Amino acid sequence: MPKRSFSLAPSINPGDAGIWATCNMHKEGLCTIELRNLFNEYAGLIYGDVTANGAAVTDDAQLGSDDIEAEINKEVQVIQTSKKGALFVPVKIDVQCVLFFKTREPVKPVSFVHRICSDAMNKTTIKQTRHAKRLTPMSRMGKATEKGLEEVAKAVLAPVFHREGVSTQKFAIRTTIRNNHAMKRDNIIKRVADLVGEPHTVDLKNYNQMILVDVYRNILGMSVVGSDFEELKRFNIAEIHEPEPTLNV
Repeated sequence: MPKRSFSLAPSINPGDAGIWATCNMHKEGLCTIELRNLFNEYAGLIYGDVTANGAAVTDDAQLGSDDIEAEINKEVQVIQTSKKGALFVPVKIDVQCVLFFKTREPVKPVSFVHRICSDAMNKTTIKQTRHAKRLTPMSRMGKATEKGLEEVAKAVLAPVFHREGVSTQKFAIRTTIRNNHAMKRDNIIKRVADLVGEPHTVDLKNYNQMILVDVYRNILGMSVVGSDFEELKRFNIAEIHEPEPTLNV
């Protein structure tokens, strides 16, 4: 079958918020569909009657290859015609197995992804995705420059670390860099730690807050997630639903 071409138009811009997702090899199109369905369902549960502009799509296990192609093309058309009002808009990423969904208010990416993963961990929902793996919420995006990093960090870190009356927090920083050779992991970590500042301290194992920094080409994003990040399998919904067996030695 020839490689599918998707035109999921918008780009990632400074000031955007969204959710990174990883998926199985060569399943980017189907993963886009299943995650959009999942996200729209949860938007209804969490935020009530908010325009989501997305209809459920048939499970690909029940479709032939031609049907799958038709469903994907139909989904792309829905995205293109309704992206202004959509809560979740996919953005084409030139990296295999990686997706990005731009979000708009009232969606809060961190609490939104946390709810999905918590429900999966507590088994209050059945598995609804076949190809999706890790979800990474981004509270704010900016340019992948020193100035951009500082601007994004100040906006994202302030409500967690710098609000009046906040207690001392232990934090860690986790970075992911794709298709960018200018920004270096150690420099990002040092600058973000400096911007967190005292009285907060770095603790890689017993942190209260985990700061996630994702860099893709000329754009970067940041969010702060809680101390249950590891317990929730770093928001890997595939692993939450089907954990790898532990070897007894």
